[in-house]
Amino acid sequence: MKRKPSTEATDAWIRLMRVQSRVLDAVEQDLKKAGFPPLAWYDALLELSRAPSGELRPVELEKQMLLPQYSTSRLIDRLVEEGLAVRRECKMDKRGLFVEITDAGRELQKKMWNSYSAAIERHIGSKLSDADALKLTGLLDRLGCCGGAQSASKDASSKEASPAR
Repeated sequence: MKRKPSTEATDAWIRLMRVQSRVLDAVEQDLKKAGFPPLAWYDALLELSRAPSGELRPVELEKQMLLPQYSTSRLIDRLVEEGLAVRRECKMDKRGLFVEITDAGRELQKKMWNSYSAAIERHIGSKLSDADALKLTGLLDRLGCCGGAQSASKDASSKEASPAR
Protein backbone atom coordinates (compact mmCIF):
# COMPACT_ATOMS: atom_id res chain seq x y z
CA MET A 1 0.00 0.00 0.00
CA LYS A 2 1.27 3.44 -0.90
CA ARG A 3 1.93 5.96 1.83
CA LYS A 4 -0.60 8.78 2.18
CA PRO A 5 0.58 12.36 2.67
CA SER A 6 0.94 13.54 6.23
CA THR A 7 -1.41 16.15 7.62
CA GLU A 8 1.49 18.63 7.44
CA ALA A 9 2.15 17.86 3.77
CA THR A 10 -1.55 18.19 2.98
CA ASP A 11 -1.73 21.52 4.85
CA ALA A 12 1.36 22.75 2.94
CA TRP A 13 -0.32 21.78 -0.36
CA ILE A 14 -3.50 23.64 0.51
CA ARG A 15 -1.61 26.76 1.58
CA LEU A 16 0.58 26.66 -1.52
CA MET A 17 -2.45 26.50 -3.82
CA ARG A 18 -4.29 29.25 -1.92
CA VAL A 19 -1.36 31.66 -1.80
CA GLN A 20 -0.55 31.07 -5.47
CA SER A 21 -4.13 31.86 -6.44
CA ARG A 22 -4.37 34.92 -4.19
CA VAL A 23 -1.05 36.44 -5.21
CA LEU A 24 -1.66 35.88 -8.93
CA ASP A 25 -5.12 37.43 -8.61
CA ALA A 26 -3.65 40.43 -6.76
CA VAL A 27 -0.92 40.92 -9.38
CA GLU A 28 -3.49 40.61 -12.19
CA GLN A 29 -5.63 43.28 -10.49
CA ASP A 30 -2.63 45.61 -10.13
CA LEU A 31 -1.85 45.26 -13.84
CA LYS A 32 -5.50 45.82 -14.74
CA LYS A 33 -5.66 48.98 -12.57
CA ALA A 34 -2.56 50.26 -14.37
CA GLY A 35 -4.33 49.75 -17.71
CA PHE A 36 -2.34 46.73 -18.86
CA PRO A 37 -3.44 43.43 -20.39
CA PRO A 38 -3.31 40.16 -18.42
CA LEU A 39 -0.10 38.76 -16.97
CA ALA A 40 -0.02 35.97 -19.59
CA TRP A 41 0.64 38.64 -22.22
CA TYR A 42 3.70 39.81 -20.29
CA ASP A 43 4.90 36.23 -19.89
CA ALA A 44 4.55 35.49 -23.61
CA LEU A 45 6.25 38.73 -24.63
CA LEU A 46 9.10 38.11 -22.17
CA GLU A 47 9.66 34.57 -23.45
CA LEU A 48 9.65 35.81 -27.06
CA SER A 49 12.04 38.65 -26.23
CA ARG A 50 14.46 36.19 -24.57
CA ALA A 51 14.43 33.79 -27.52
CA PRO A 52 17.11 33.91 -30.21
CA SER A 53 15.97 36.36 -32.88
CA GLY A 54 12.87 37.10 -30.76
CA GLU A 55 10.95 34.14 -32.11
CA LEU A 56 9.67 30.76 -30.96
CA ARG A 57 7.53 28.04 -32.43
CA PRO A 58 4.09 28.03 -30.78
CA VAL A 59 4.83 24.68 -29.12
CA GLU A 60 8.04 26.11 -27.60
CA LEU A 61 6.14 29.10 -26.25
CA GLU A 62 3.53 26.74 -24.84
CA LYS A 63 6.21 24.76 -22.98
CA GLN A 64 7.89 27.89 -21.63
CA MET A 65 4.64 29.31 -20.30
CA LEU A 66 3.10 26.07 -19.00
CA LEU A 67 -0.21 26.85 -20.68
CA PRO A 68 -2.46 24.37 -22.47
CA GLN A 69 -2.22 24.43 -26.27
CA TYR A 70 -5.64 26.01 -26.78
CA SER A 71 -4.80 28.85 -24.37
CA THR A 72 -1.48 29.48 -26.08
CA SER A 73 -3.15 29.57 -29.50
CA ARG A 74 -5.70 32.12 -28.32
CA LEU A 75 -3.00 34.19 -26.63
CA ILE A 76 -0.91 34.22 -29.81
CA ASP A 77 -4.00 35.27 -31.79
CA ARG A 78 -4.56 38.21 -29.43
CA LEU A 79 -0.89 39.28 -29.51
CA VAL A 80 -0.93 39.20 -33.31
CA GLU A 81 -4.24 41.12 -33.47
CA GLU A 82 -2.74 43.84 -31.26
CA GLY A 83 0.45 44.06 -33.35
CA LEU A 84 2.62 42.81 -30.48
CA ALA A 85 3.74 39.70 -32.36
CA VAL A 86 3.66 38.34 -35.90
CA ARG A 87 3.40 34.84 -37.29
CA ARG A 88 6.13 33.85 -39.71
CA GLU A 89 6.41 30.82 -41.91
CA CYS A 90 9.41 28.59 -41.23
CA LYS A 91 11.79 28.78 -44.19
CA MET A 92 12.98 25.19 -43.67
CA ASP A 93 9.53 23.66 -43.16
CA LYS A 94 6.73 25.54 -44.93
CA ARG A 95 4.15 23.87 -42.65
CA GLY A 96 5.82 25.23 -39.52
CA LEU A 97 5.25 28.64 -38.00
CA PHE A 98 7.19 30.95 -35.75
CA VAL A 99 5.81 33.65 -33.50
CA GLU A 100 8.03 36.72 -33.42
CA ILE A 101 7.83 39.67 -31.05
CA THR A 102 7.46 43.10 -32.66
CA ASP A 103 8.97 46.38 -31.50
CA ALA A 104 5.54 47.28 -30.09
CA GLY A 105 5.55 43.98 -28.17
CA ARG A 106 8.99 44.70 -26.70
CA GLU A 107 7.84 48.18 -25.70
CA LEU A 108 4.67 46.93 -23.98
CA GLN A 109 6.58 44.20 -22.13
CA LYS A 110 9.04 46.78 -20.78
CA LYS A 111 6.23 49.15 -19.75
CA MET A 112 4.34 46.33 -18.05
CA TRP A 113 7.47 45.40 -16.06
CA ASN A 114 7.25 48.66 -14.09
CA SER A 115 3.79 47.77 -12.76
CA TYR A 116 4.56 44.06 -12.51
CA SER A 117 7.75 44.60 -10.48
CA ALA A 118 5.87 46.96 -8.15
CA ALA A 119 3.20 44.26 -7.68
CA ILE A 120 5.86 41.64 -6.90
CA GLU A 121 7.32 43.95 -4.28
CA ARG A 122 3.90 44.78 -2.83
CA HIS A 123 2.66 41.19 -2.61
CA ILE A 124 5.90 39.26 -1.98
CA GLY A 125 8.95 41.45 -1.38
CA SER A 126 7.39 43.58 1.33
CA LYS A 127 6.25 40.46 3.21
CA LEU A 128 9.48 38.44 3.07
CA SER A 129 13.06 39.33 3.91
CA ASP A 130 15.60 38.45 1.24
CA ALA A 131 16.73 35.55 3.46
CA ASP A 132 13.13 34.28 3.71
CA ALA A 133 12.71 34.62 -0.05
CA LEU A 134 15.86 32.53 -0.58
CA LYS A 135 14.57 29.87 1.83
CA LEU A 136 11.23 29.78 0.04
CA THR A 137 12.97 29.51 -3.33
CA GLY A 138 15.00 26.58 -2.02
CA LEU A 139 11.88 24.82 -0.75
CA LEU A 140 10.06 25.36 -4.03
CA ASP A 141 13.08 24.06 -5.95
CA ARG A 142 12.94 20.89 -3.85
CA LEU A 143 9.35 20.46 -5.04
CA GLY A 144 10.56 20.57 -8.63
CA CYS A 145 9.86 24.20 -9.42
CA CYS A 146 11.76 25.18 -12.52
CA GLY A 147 13.95 28.23 -12.44
CA GLY A 148 16.29 28.02 -9.52
CA ALA A 149 19.50 30.00 -9.23
CA GLN A 150 20.31 29.94 -12.93
CA SER A 151 17.01 31.57 -13.92
CA ALA A 152 17.08 33.95 -10.97
CA SER A 153 20.52 35.26 -11.91
CA LYS A 154 19.40 35.69 -15.52
CA ASP A 155 16.33 37.59 -14.31
CA ALA A 156 18.35 39.74 -11.94
CA SER A 157 20.75 40.73 -14.69
CA SER A 158 17.88 41.76 -16.96
CA LYS A 159 15.84 43.21 -14.09
CA GLU A 160 12.82 41.38 -15.40
CA ALA A 161 11.19 38.23 -14.08
CA SER A 162 8.78 35.63 -15.31
CA PRO A 163 6.46 33.94 -12.87
CA ALA A 164 6.36 30.23 -12.46
CA ARG A 165 2.81 29.52 -13.48
